[in-house]
Amino acid sequence: MREKSIEQKLVGEVKKRGGICPKWVCPSFDGMPDRLVFLPGRHFGMVEVKSPGEKPRPLQVSRHRLLQRLGFKVYVLDALEDIGGILDEIQTT
Repeated sequence: MREKSIEQKLVGEVKKRGGICPKWVCPSFDGMPDRLVFLPGRHFGMVEVKSPGEKPRPLQVSRHRLLQRLGFKVYVLDALEDIGGILDEIQTT
């Protein structure tokens, strides 16, 4: 399965829950998560999407740690079956 397929499924599942999931492009700040997740009730999360078994690159890990130090949760998604759990967690925070 390709990263793009997982990303499309994530976007669809967010829409089903009444939210939006825009692609996050930061040309001057590489390594940021791929998608922002906005769900009803002011729930927010950031998701790095990977092909199955892939891990974030070192720069991505560094950016994720920076965001986590600032108090934001960053999720790494590499399997379709993890989408529901990630979205459930975002909705409860």
